[in-house]
Amino acid sequence: MTYTKFAFWLVFFFTLSCKSEAQKKQQFKVQKSEAEWKSQLTDLQYYVLRQEGTERAFSSPLDKNYSAGTYVCAACETPLFLSDHKYNSGSGWPSFDREIQGNVAFSVDYNIGVARTEEHCATCGGHLGHVFNDGPRQTTGRRHCINGAALKFIPKDE
Repeated sequence: MTYTKFAFWLVFFFTLSCKSEAQKKQQFKVQKSEAEWKSQLTDLQYYVLRQEGTERAFSSPLDKNYSAGTYVCAACETPLFLSDHKYNSGSGWPSFDREIQGNVAFSVDYNIGVARTEEHCATCGGHLGHVFNDGPRQTTGRRHCINGAALKFIPKDE
């Protein structure tokens, strides 16, 4: 295979890497039309949360935010992750070793040819990212690799 063909397929697979059907299969408490979501969210938030896209690594200021507080869904403000469970995974995306139980829904996607556990807000269905089993062994062993555009940070003193 030539380099050009390899590069094409690599880009093709990464373009499709976050296109699961989880949002379409489940009914969520918060339901809005696509026009309502588009008017409420920034272009990047809409791409990530509603079209299940992925922001560029190292592009979110939340990746290096270590202040005390809660990370909520950028679409519906459901609390998703606590700062106590955030750590620097080096991946370029905000990473947590656990979610707030009951507020994150999980599904499996095979869009890059292997099974990955995808995460969605359990309230609105917004795509958050994926969870992997390569997190800190001294805690849960899980790495919730989350798009910063899917999150809003609420400082503890607010």
